[in-house]
Amino acid sequence: MENTNNQNPQLGSASISPPQKKTLPNFLLSVHLKYVKLGYHYLITHAIYLLLVPLLGVVFVNISTLNAEDLGQLWDHLKFNLVTVVLCSTLIVFMATLYFMRRPQKVYLVNFACFKPQPDLICPRELFMERSTIAGTFNEENLAFQKKIFERSGLGQKTYSPEALLRIPHNLCMAEARKESEMVMFGAIDELLEKTGVKAKDIGILVVNCSLFNPTPSLSAMVVNHYKLRGNILSYNLGGMGCSAGLISIDLAKQLLQVQPNSYALVVSTENITLNWYFGNNRSMLVTNCLFRMGGAAILLSNRSSDRRRSKYQLIHTVRTLKGADDKCYGCVFQEEDENKNIGVALSKDVMAVAGEALKTKDVMAVAGEKSF
Repeated sequence: MENTNNQNPQLGSASISPPQKKTLPNFLLSVHLKYVKLGYHYLITHAIYLLLVPLLGVVFVNISTLNAEDLGQLWDHLKFNLVTVVLCSTLIVFMATLYFMRRPQKVYLVNFACFKPQPDLICPRELFMERSTIAGTFNEENLAFQKKIFERSGLGQKTYSPEALLRIPHNLCMAEARKESEMVMFGAIDELLEKTGVKAKDIGILVVNCSLFNPTPSLSAMVVNHYKLRGNILSYNLGGMGCSAGLISIDLAKQLLQVQPNSYALVVSTENITLNWYFGNNRSMLVTNCLFRMGGAAILLSNRSSDRRRSKYQLIHTVRTLKGADDKCYGCVFQEEDENKNIGVALSKDVMAVAGEALKTKDVMAVAGEKSF
């Protein structure tokens, strides 16, 4: 029996499909919720000002409509109404007190100092390649790769390397790593205290950051012990936060200065490469050998009004959004072992794209400052 449902292919066939349900667009793709959160935070933070400005506007508009006769009648009314005068005076004093208590402390960058090692620690390109060859752990291809990266890195001929890496053979140990950190931190702090004339006992907040070297006792404890800082100092040691740790330390010091009146905050930012030099042949880890050198900086922040005129900058605001929830961002700079159990810091090919996206969306801390006179 012939199937009557078969149709002539030359005549074509008409198919009826159910109507497609219209779906709402995905607003997460077009609207950054981060800006909504920032707007909400700004609204809550400045709620009192947003409420007072319209109220004061209405009051001033009403006052502007009064003539001399109306003002005279108002004065006569208040003169014989003690309760109203007391209530108005109390309200004014309360609002003024609330304003001054909630007003953020102004934070000034008094001065800073960068550590400059002694001349015998200078590591030009030729010496760098010589020491890499003598190490005997790099093959010819990776020696050429390091030389290529070094030439394109923008580093000059007067960068510095710790003594442990310049020795033959290398002397990589905890004692040498401590020696490098002490040299860098104490050198920068000594110069900063000399510039500013501030005594070590006057420092109330200390923030030290070093991403890869975190011994026990900590680097911040090392500073406290060396300068015999006071016992009630607020001391913090930040580690593993990469290149953004310096700005994160500035933000932390700023937040602490908001609740510590008339205080100095010392921020020390450094990195240690003695125990973090990579001796393998993984190219993603070899890049750090060509980019990082010995150095550090010390910064003195203050919320004292007396320091305004001599300060170099005033810290206006800081903005930071953490992007560690993104797997690509989380793994773009990663400390791990290679196939031969050599520990190093791997830089992925996405690091530039991640950094660009972070800068574009303000996902790194942005610090704006203005010259203070």
